[in-house]
Amino acid sequence: MASKKSSTQASPMAAAAAASLLLGLLLVLPVPAVSSSDAEEAVVSRFREYLRIDTAQPAPDYAAAVAFLRGQAGAAGLEARTLELVAGKPLLLLRWPGRRPSLPSLLLNSHTDVVPGTTRPSPPPSTRHPAASTRCVGMQYLEAIRRLRSAGFIPDRNIYLTFVPDEEIGGHEGIEAFVASKEFKDMNVGLVLDEGLASPGEVYRVFYGERSPWWLTIKAKGAPGHGAKLYDGSAMENLMKSVEAIRRFRTSQFDLVKSGAKAEGDVVSVNFAYLKAGTPTPTGFVMNLQPSEAEIGLDIRLPPSVHTEALEKRLAEEWAPSSRNLTFEFKQKTSVLDNFGKPAVTPADSSNVWWALFEEAVKRAGGKLGKPEIFPASTDARYFRVLGIPAFGFSPMTNTPILLHDHNEFLSKDEYLKGIGIYESIIRTLATLKDSNVDYESRAEL
Repeated sequence: MASKKSSTQASPMAAAAAASLLLGLLLVLPVPAVSSSDAEEAVVSRFREYLRIDTAQPAPDYAAAVAFLRGQAGAAGLEARTLELVAGKPLLLLRWPGRRPSLPSLLLNSHTDVVPGTTRPSPPPSTRHPAASTRCVGMQYLEAIRRLRSAGFIPDRNIYLTFVPDEEIGGHEGIEAFVASKEFKDMNVGLVLDEGLASPGEVYRVFYGERSPWWLTIKAKGAPGHGAKLYDGSAMENLMKSVEAIRRFRTSQFDLVKSGAKAEGDVVSVNFAYLKAGTPTPTGFVMNLQPSEAEIGLDIRLPPSVHTEALEKRLAEEWAPSSRNLTFEFKQKTSVLDNFGKPAVTPADSSNVWWALFEEAVKRAGGKLGKPEIFPASTDARYFRVLGIPAFGFSPMTNTPILLHDHNEFLSKDEYLKGIGIYESIIRTLATLKDSNVDYESRAEL
C-alpha cells in the first residue's frame, strides 16, 4: 500500500505553480543596480590592492605583483603570458586581439618596481598611498580596457600591455632584454605609451624624448700627509677643484631653468650623488690625516640636443684632468642618438599621425595637452625610441604636485578616476583605423 505524503511536501503541480509565481515576481520587481559610487570604490579598491604589494627595490616581490595583475587581466578578458627573460624577473605580457592584426600594434607599458621608501607621513587612506602616482598608469590601462570591453568596443589593431621589472634600476634586465627578444619583434609595435609626470596645473604633460643618463665617478690621488701640513697636490685639494668647476657649470645650467629661458629637460643637469674620502675609525674618521684618495659620484643627464663631444672634452680637460692626478669612469653612458644616428625623439607635431590621434583623444575626453617636453629623467621609453619606434610619456595627472620619488608622493582619488576616462578615449582612438584617411595605414606602418 502506498504511503501517505507528508503535508509539508509540495506536489509537482504545486511546485511548478510556485516557480511560475516566483518567476513572475522576479520579472516585475526591479533588479538592484550597482551605483556609480560603488563601482568607483571597486576601482579604487583594486588599485589599493596593487599598491599593497611590496615591489620596492632592491628586493621587489615581482611574483606577487604578476600574480595579482594576471588576475586583473583575466577579469578584463585579456590574454596573458609571463616571460622570464632573466631568472627571477618576470615580465607580464597581455594582449587584446584586434580585428586587423596585420596593423601596427599599440603597446601600453608600465613597470612593477618602485624606489625604496623612506619615512613617510600617514596620509588619509581614501586619497593617498605611497608610490600611488608611480604605479597608477598600469592599473588605469586595465580599468580603461574593462570599460571599453563592457561597452562592446573591439579594437582594429592588437593592443598589448607590458608590466616590466627593473625600470628603477636602469631596465637592463627588464625592458632592454625584452625589446631584443623574438616575442617583441613579433608584436609589430607601431606606438608605445609609457609613464610621464604629474602636472600641478590644468593641462596634461606629454613627453616626446628624454635626457640620457651619464653616471660616472671621478677619483683623485695624492700623497697622504699630516692634517696640519699645507702642501699642493693632495687628493682632496685636487678633487675640490673639480667640484668647484662642476658646481659652476651646474649653476649656469640651473640659472637657465630658473629664468625660464629653458625647461628642465632642455639643459644638462649635474648632481653629486656621493663623496667618499677619509680614513675611517670605529667612531668616525681620523681627523689629523689627509687621505691619499678621494672620490665623487655624478648623475649627469643630457638632453637629445646636447653636443656630447664638447661635454666630454670639458670632462677630460676641466673636471677630471690627468694633470691633477684625476681619473674618471663611466658607470652608465647612454647615447642621445637612436640606432640611425638621429636624436632619439618622437615627432610631436602634424608630421606624426600618432601624435594627431593622441592629441585628438585627449581633447575628446575633456583634457588639454601642454607643450610637448623632454622628460628630465629616464624611463623605459628610451629603449623603444632608440629602435626608431614612436613613444610618448604620459601620465594623466593634473592638479597634482610633482613629487617624483619624494617621500610623500601621492595621487588623489578623483584624478585617478578621471585618468581612466582619459585612457579610455586614447585607447579607443589609437586602436581604431580611420578608413577615411587614405594614407593612414601606410603611414602607421612606418
